Amino acid sequence: MATADDTERSAGGPDPGAGAPEDTGLLSFAVRLRRMNGEINRLVQGFAGEHGLHPTDVQALAAILDADEPMTPGRLRGRLGLTSGAVTACVDRLERAGHVRRVRESPDRRVVHLHYAADARATARDYFRPLAEATEAARSRFTDEELSTVVRFLTAINDELALLPSPER
Repeated sequence: MATADDTERSAGGPDPGAGAPEDTGLLSFAVRLRRMNGEINRLVQGFAGEHGLHPTDVQALAAILDADEPMTPGRLRGRLGLTSGAVTACVDRLERAGHVRRVRESPDRRVVHLHYAADARATARDYFRPLAEATEAARSRFTDEELSTVVRFLTAINDELALLPSPER
């Protein structure tokens, strides 16, 4: 983790908008990724607070929304690194708040799929619209080739992070 001195040195460099070359060292990435994470967490915490949810509940909603296959409580547990009891409490809160539905749509009635409720999806879309607009404003400053590189980088870092072990619970 970078120290405050490292951060100050990194922040004291030339203005990136002035055409100076960007610092592409590891520290520069660490500082910018932490800052982006902090800004997104600030928005997530605001959404959670407005809707009587815990920030982990919002992470669960994102996992359900982004899942490539129907999300189950077991998959959600693995995705978030929570205990089964914590996942049950989380899904209970989300269901009570009207954000998710539990559906038994498998021939095996023990299998529960979690679905993002349509009304809740619209609520989240409205709340996070400024984030989407900020993302689009930032995207508009880059060429398609540059954006392709950014997408490849974000995919690669997410793939690498997914390989890191979660703490045992």
